[in-house]
Amino acid sequence: MIKKLNHIGIAVKSLSEQIPFYRDILKLPFVGSEEISDQKVKVAIFQIGEVHIELLEPTSVESPIAKFIEKKGEGLHHLAYESNDINKELADFKQRGLVLIDEEPRKGAHGTLIAFLHPSSSARVLTEICQMPTE
Repeated sequence: MIKKLNHIGIAVKSLSEQIPFYRDILKLPFVGSEEISDQKVKVAIFQIGEVHIELLEPTSVESPIAKFIEKKGEGLHHLAYESNDINKELADFKQRGLVLIDEEPRKGAHGTLIAFLHPSSSARVLTEICQMPTE
């Protein structure tokens, strides 16, 4: 079951250039950062209420984030909804005829499982479903 909005993903060219805005100007608590090598991305995470802001910097020109920035520029990349059973969500979406980018969950930041729906199935908004590692 979808429980809540988990995070908002924002594509950026440079974490070091964007982190000061979120940390120093908006004064959002910095949660941490990590590199997800198989997705060719570095992530910096900030907290606002129960939602995270994830800044996504590509580490390679082949990164989906690099391709997004090249095509659309920096900015809103995706919305992520938290589920307590990602596999059930994907099966339900598939049964309903939605177009999935990921038919199986894969590893995301901080040990989460993630999967994406194609924007054609969600009003042109890239939609991520995530499951926290403790569930």
